[in-house]
Amino acid sequence: MEQKAQKTIITVVGKDTVGIIAKVCTYLSNEGINVNDITQTILQGYFNMMMIVDMSGCKKAFDEVQADLKAIGDDIGVEIKAQRSEIFDMMHRI
Repeated sequence: MEQKAQKTIITVVGKDTVGIIAKVCTYLSNEGINVNDITQTILQGYFNMMMIVDMSGCKKAFDEVQADLKAIGDDIGVEIKAQRSEIFDMMHRI
């Protein structure tokens, strides 16, 4: 049976440092979370990344993934947030 995609938006913001993308993507890969789209930029030393991921292959609960990503962000000095795409869409409606 085919699983429905569980689209999630992940944002990473903070002072640029080596390994941000590697640490976030390694975690996602280890948890079975597929990156569908990614954009990142560095503006005057500040890192900004937005990812659209599919969590349908992940065995952890969404809240646990949120907490794990927050802990990774705290460890590397950036803010990482994960939001379900439908909530993100509702919050950013014009």
